Amino acid sequence: MASLDLTIDGGIAKLLLNNPARLNAFTPEMLAQLESHCETLENDPDICCVILTGEGGRAFCAGADIKAWAPLSPFDFSRHWVRDGHRIFDRLARLSKPTIAVIHAHAFGGGLELAACCDIRVMAPDATLALPESQVGIVPGWSGTQRLARLIPEAMLKEMALFGRRISAERALSCGFAAEIAEMPFAAALEIAEKLLTTSPRATEVAKYMIHAAVAEDRDAMIEALGSGMIAASADKAEGVAAFTEKRKPVFPGK
Repeated sequence: MASLDLTIDGGIAKLLLNNPARLNAFTPEMLAQLESHCETLENDPDICCVILTGEGGRAFCAGADIKAWAPLSPFDFSRHWVRDGHRIFDRLARLSKPTIAVIHAHAFGGGLELAACCDIRVMAPDATLALPESQVGIVPGWSGTQRLARLIPEAMLKEMALFGRRISAERALSCGFAAEIAEMPFAAALEIAEKLLTTSPRATEVAKYMIHAAVAEDRDAMIEALGSGMIAASADKAEGVAAFTEKRKPVFPGK
């Protein structure tokens, strides 16, 4: 049965797309599991990094399972499949933890959109990227034309979305979409993740918020999260809460 599995080992979490018979294509059940796992990851203070990878050697993820969405009515397709998937992918993109996608073989359609949700990507030398949706009469629906447009050049995105061309790992590296090409991409990703065990989790989280605010990844929430974090540590906040609890007027120290 298709699943998206979560394991945690020594502060590093692994999300495994486990549907190798269908090239790790996404099913509704896997989407629901991703949403649940994101909640777990966000609320576990001991996790310093998340690695996302696929089971088997044939694909990282071939996208959304056509057997899952093809029978849907236009209403269910747009309101539920596309919007729910978009919301859940956004949840992954906006995790406070650093995330690494390990791309072996192919990341197509929703699989490429999923990889784009991660902070960095490590690719195998023979890995390829594609947006083949037009070949089955649809368009990218999980931010393939939006988030990807912030991560790769417009011309390259059009090559994939309009002309159906596949992009090699070398080209992905040259434009900055891939952080590294490695013969053993998971081992390379694990080495990157292990370096975070010696860094400040709070500093890493705040740096990610600042970058997301700059590139319009949930900018409003990121700005308010940064501001709220600053004020929550202030003496004024402590005095305000104390005054409310004690039913008196606050005397703010301005600190």
